[in-house]
Amino acid sequence: MGDEKYGLDEISEITGRMSRNSIVPYEELPKYDLFISQVIDYLNDKFEGEKYTNNIVQNYIKSEVISKPEDGKKRGYTKIHLVQLVLLSYMRPILTTEEIKKVFALAFNKINDGTDDIISWEKAYKIFSDLHKESIDEFLTRKPYDREKLEAIVDDIGLEPEDRKRIEVFLTVMELICEASAIKRVVQQIIHDFEY
Repeated sequence: MGDEKYGLDEISEITGRMSRNSIVPYEELPKYDLFISQVIDYLNDKFEGEKYTNNIVQNYIKSEVISKPEDGKKRGYTKIHLVQLVLLSYMRPILTTEEIKKVFALAFNKINDGTDDIISWEKAYKIFSDLHKESIDEFLTRKPYDREKLEAIVDDIGLEPEDRKRIEVFLTVMELICEASAIKRVVQQIIHDFEY
């Protein structure tokens, strides 16, 4: 990853690729029930940098964050389990396990009782998919960094030309981390304040 590879234009290209390779549509999730090993393989393929194991998934089940597999079936993991785990995968970097459990309870009450769900998992997943795509598309159009402001900061530092691009990328990443951190704090406060 040399200096020549990354700059502000390249960061825009990265977000463009993210938009094109967004969340897997509900209709494209596996239609047939799966073994836990297939679930693990699916998640590890879809979420780079994540490392799911049988223990991790079973701990989410034991903690009642996701629902139990169907009793007596070797292939007890349904499309609903994948939906739960995909949504959980997006929440994991931001929320604690207990916070994720509270978020799911807002729409699905008791995780192992599908009769008390306020909305269906399919509907929740489709809404999340749309929101996710819109979020990336909005990110592309609004650009969280102000290029002129960023360049003025870099000019003010008085960098050597060979260091300029690296510091522009560094500052862009720092700005995105600040934005992500602020969003995370807001989400956690909402969850904390909404006791039911």
